[in-house]
Amino acid sequence: MSSQSTLTLATLDQAQEIGLRPEEFDKIKEILGRTPNFCELSVFGVMWSEHCSYKNSIVWLKTLPKEGPHMLVEAGEENAGLVDIGDGLACCFKIESHNHPSALEPYQGAATGVGGINRDIFTMGARPVAQLNSLRFGNIELDKTKWLVKGVTKGIGDYGNAFGIPIVGGEVFFDNCYNTNPLVNAFSAGIMKKGEMISATSSGVGNPVFIVGSRTGKDGIHGASFASKDITEDSIQDLPAVQVGDPFQEKLLLEATLELGKTDAVVGMQDMGAAGITCSSNEMSAAGKHGMDLWLEKVPTRQADMKDWEILLSESQERMLVVVHKGQEDIVNAIFDKWDLSCKEIGVVTEGDRVRYFMNGDLVGDVPCVDLVLGGGAPVYHREYSEPSYFEEWKKFNIDSIEQPTDLVEVAKYLTGHENIASKRWVYEQYDSMVGTINMSTNGPTDAAIVNLKGTDKALAMTVDCNARMVNANPEEGTAMAVAEAARNIVCSGGVPSAITNCLNFGNPYNPEVYWQFVGAIKGMSKACLKFKTPVTGGNVSFYNQSSVGGTEVPVFPTPTIGMLGIVEDKKHITSLDFKGKSDLIYMLGTSENNISSSEYLASYHGLKESPVPNFDLDAESELQSQLTTLIRSGVIESAHDIADGGVFITLLESALVNNLGFDITTSSEIREDAFLFGEGPSRIIVSVREVKEDRFLDLLKESKIPFSLLGHVSKGDIRIDDKSFGDIEEYRKIYTNSLESKLK
Repeated sequence: MSSQSTLTLATLDQAQEIGLRPEEFDKIKEILGRTPNFCELSVFGVMWSEHCSYKNSIVWLKTLPKEGPHMLVEAGEENAGLVDIGDGLACCFKIESHNHPSALEPYQGAATGVGGINRDIFTMGARPVAQLNSLRFGNIELDKTKWLVKGVTKGIGDYGNAFGIPIVGGEVFFDNCYNTNPLVNAFSAGIMKKGEMISATSSGVGNPVFIVGSRTGKDGIHGASFASKDITEDSIQDLPAVQVGDPFQEKLLLEATLELGKTDAVVGMQDMGAAGITCSSNEMSAAGKHGMDLWLEKVPTRQADMKDWEILLSESQERMLVVVHKGQEDIVNAIFDKWDLSCKEIGVVTEGDRVRYFMNGDLVGDVPCVDLVLGGGAPVYHREYSEPSYFEEWKKFNIDSIEQPTDLVEVAKYLTGHENIASKRWVYEQYDSMVGTINMSTNGPTDAAIVNLKGTDKALAMTVDCNARMVNANPEEGTAMAVAEAARNIVCSGGVPSAITNCLNFGNPYNPEVYWQFVGAIKGMSKACLKFKTPVTGGNVSFYNQSSVGGTEVPVFPTPTIGMLGIVEDKKHITSLDFKGKSDLIYMLGTSENNISSSEYLASYHGLKESPVPNFDLDAESELQSQLTTLIRSGVIESAHDIADGGVFITLLESALVNNLGFDITTSSEIREDAFLFGEGPSRIIVSVREVKEDRFLDLLKESKIPFSLLGHVSKGDIRIDDKSFGDIEEYRKIYTNSLESKLK
């Protein structure tokens, strides 16, 4: 294709080669009133890719709740969500995937994912203050998995550390379904003064258009199209679709961009992510209801003789498109010269809705921007979906079919060392959680990451959560549970849930059973977000996450990652998860059931993957979180920790490990001991209470409808359950701390 003359009429074969369907090629001809040339076809190809157009998901995405008490920018209006956090400040945050690039080139794939999500934040005028990530990999025993883990984590760490933004939390999960297709979801949050947002729009006929930042190269060409198809054995041929990042350039771009934002020179600005100049020029023009003329030969390039379509489609990193008020060009040039960054005027805003591309005097592309963008004329599909046969079959699971092990101490140690539960120290030690911490405070171990807002009484709480095994068992309930878990982590840390961003990772949308999972996830997310008053601010959809096994497509677990932001209204309410002292009482809020469905214990220890989700009640969950907030603000609890992976035992262990303490508890005689200890039923929290505060604690609980029970007390360092020794804390510390690193060697 590189030798193709862009002024030659495009063919159906070329359209299909870049991911367009025959009916879409016909629609392009109808829109243009003629057959497109290759350059124009390339523009439509990337803009109508799943990655940019959401053509297979937008129908359902529109049903998500978008309004809330703190919202300043609704989903789809700008590059990222924006919420009011009080004291004249706003928080800009978003999560996005970089799955396909990371599958081929894990270091650069993950690094540029970090770079891209941070640019979404600072292009709106916010300074990034914290990053999180959600990572999914295959079987940890495979050499390929070890290579991917090491490459991805090093890419994230190197880019984030050099860029100077702390990585404050995240999650790592392993399962065979991710063997070919890992998931790399990056979250970033930034702070800005309310009312100082820079919009991603273009307006004002005659206003100049600048490209700023790094020079344009051939890396990332057709990256959006690459992200909209399956990973196969031949995908290595798509390696040029993986971008190359430079965190030091991005740091300079951050400072230059924020300095420019403080002037009156900017009309609008947009990060060049997917589809590069193509996407930014058309989206900004459509948003501002104007056109644009661009002269591509003026774009600073890294390689000689780049063709027009290569310049348009390049996804080279660390670049922005900026529309400037005419007459203020010198301001822009001076700022970017100061920061030693490329800054070149390459176009002009025009009247109408046409975006035109010129190369050395030739008109190589003439397209209507509105017909290219999400919410405009891009295709919208209503996909068929059907419930898979496994859904009802798995509901037949009965706990009585699983014999309870005679040695539960062995089970406890097995789970403590399991890669999905054990400490992720090996991963997070590669990240700098304190770099650039002008606004950061760790405040001890908490269920959600805490970001201190200096100069105020407030802090931010943020988390990324998704139990993909639960979502696979029941997409609607599992996704509602993921939202609830995110909210629970915020509340356990002393915060109030505010809003979410999501990263929706699924298989092929043309597979009716995969699309059924997607629809169920949207329904579950909607009802949970409405319950917790956490509107969806945006995010992204990543389809085609699957592998081919014996010629059969095997999708990853449906993984709708939830990134949630919360507000700690007073820093004195920040609550950590660690037990504080010997003899403190241990209570469980919520109810345990005789259930081990979809638990790590059932899936890994017993090797049984086919089970439903535990029972879940949104109303009960909401009441639990409300009551915990009351307990925290009343000052009657010492710690709070959400019961999740590994069940009650792992929750207690994690609370005990921090200060080298132990615990002595009694299980319920009405529930199997393994279910009590290792079941993962939702809507449960472990809290610790000083004896002198117990009466007040109980008085508050009795005023509510929340079920609760006294489990036992914190001990000096040994672990006892039902008067039986389970060992001492140091023994578990060695297992918990060293397991993941030893498995990755």
